[in-house]
Amino acid sequence: MERNIAIVAGGDSSEIVISLKSAEGIYSFIDKEKYNLYIAIVKKGEWAVQLPNGEHTPIDKNDFSFRENGKVKHFDFAYITIHGTPGEDGRLQGYFDMIGLPYSSCGMLVSAITFNKFVCSKFLHNFGVKIAKSIRLFKGQSITNEDAIAQLGLPIFVKPNDGGSSFGVTKVKEASALQPAIERAFIEGKEVLLESFISGTEVTCGCYKVGNFGQQRKEVVFPITEVVTKNEFFDFNAKYNGQVQEITPARISPELTEKIQSETSRIYDLLGAKGLIRIDYIIPADGEPYLLEINTTPGMTATSFIPQQVRAAGLDIKDVMTDIIENEF
Repeated sequence: MERNIAIVAGGDSSEIVISLKSAEGIYSFIDKEKYNLYIAIVKKGEWAVQLPNGEHTPIDKNDFSFRENGKVKHFDFAYITIHGTPGEDGRLQGYFDMIGLPYSSCGMLVSAITFNKFVCSKFLHNFGVKIAKSIRLFKGQSITNEDAIAQLGLPIFVKPNDGGSSFGVTKVKEASALQPAIERAFIEGKEVLLESFISGTEVTCGCYKVGNFGQQRKEVVFPITEVVTKNEFFDFNAKYNGQVQEITPARISPELTEKIQSETSRIYDLLGAKGLIRIDYIIPADGEPYLLEINTTPGMTATSFIPQQVRAAGLDIKDVMTDIIENEF
């Protein structure tokens, strides 16, 4: 009997537009001969399944079921592709745990940790992962330009601590721009992160592992992508409007490639991650990579980093999707 798969998209943040594009990508990647696919939209005021005829039918939040042609249907698995809350911060994972529905991504705790950039970087720093200097501000807190610059220097990256897709991110190069940047970041989140600028080569590396620890575990670390943009940083226009070069495999030495792939695999295990993740790094002149960010629900359009890396590895994205799904059964 074919399993019913929910591709869960939407969310309650500015990233909803990216999530919906990822859902289309995942729909095209999953083997339709093995699975019945539905896109489920989860956002404030609307939990609904998109039916093949284009109509939307409500989701019963008691068990995430829906009706099609007058019959109740249940999902066997949820592929979460919400970027931002509630699908990347652990909230949806906690709900699926409570109703017993298997899902694709990291669990509730790991998702919550990785979504909070400050908490995640401090946690991994305890294990020797290199991170930039940073300051966290909660709503209602403030910092003077002088204190921030004394601690972090210039430029300073100002970003929501609990958001992604470069919404609300500013590269501050002079003191007068700092407070407006903090205000802008607070529009997107309840916490703001001020981070010291590190000059270098930006790269990203995807990874997934299926099975239990031990000999039967399948571990896949993808080729690394180098990110080159003439913009001030890898901002929204670079990510989604083509103002970037994405070079896979990255133009770095075999030794540095192995180091970053090994670190990606190590971080995956330190966190107890699950499903596909992508880790972003910056490589300064001394060749020691610094962690930038961990994405536990990475973008999955046809041109996103993970599909690029799957192709560069000589793998079939359909097989990767099947691995992720079947790992839960």
